[in-house]
Amino acid sequence: MPAFRADDPARVELELHALPRGSAVAEVARQMTSLIARGTFPPGSRLPPERQLAESLGVGRSAVREALAALEILGLVSVRPGSGTYIRDSASELLPTTLSWGLMLSAEHTAQLSEVRSALEVRAAVLAAARAGEEDLQRLRTHLEAMEASTHDLSAFVEADAGFHLQLARAGGNEVIGDLLQTVRSLLRVWVERGLRSTEQALTACREHRAVYEAIAAHDPQAAQAAMDAHMRTAGDRVEHADALPVEGTTGTGRSA
Repeated sequence: MPAFRADDPARVELELHALPRGSAVAEVARQMTSLIARGTFPPGSRLPPERQLAESLGVGRSAVREALAALEILGLVSVRPGSGTYIRDSASELLPTTLSWGLMLSAEHTAQLSEVRSALEVRAAVLAAARAGEEDLQRLRTHLEAMEASTHDLSAFVEADAGFHLQLARAGGNEVIGDLLQTVRSLLRVWVERGLRSTEQALTACREHRAVYEAIAAHDPQAAQAAMDAHMRTAGDRVEHADALPVEGTTGTGRSA
């Protein structure tokens, strides 16, 4: 399997360019995506180590790490603990879609995608309030209770949150909306995780999700619409300001242990 030579920093310097301040994660993702598209890093090859990429780009290793996490979610790279980050064999097939969305590359695109998600989530809540059966409600309760039990474990909280929204879409009975929401949420996931930074925010999200659940359980589409709209405004604000918020338990950027 071809690998990027760790003893060839000159090649990295030729291909990557130092970034302007304030655009670290987005620009790292943009430059790496561009290099993959041009074939600089062929399928199966190993990327340079995080430290080498960070030095070439003039950014912190955390910015490189988050950008690579975004590319992994998009299916362009595979991160293998203890080995490195490798270009997926299917990366060339995914690039046209990835590049056309322009995802992870600018705050503007992220905000626009967040607006699309909001409209879909509100409509899904309205449909769920009209169509959810008792089994749907039980599954929603299970995810909601998992969220309420995980406010001090943000990774587990994000998983339960995603499960709640996925089940809500299924309860509405519209498979197209469900598929679209799953795609949009996957593309936004790295920003959602970065936006949720504290137990206080998780508790707020729990209250908002419970309001959505209670409206659906009461089969009140109007209340479900209002509750989900309120939640989407809060969630959208967290995503928009993800880079500016400190993580709970830290004095700067990055995740708490």
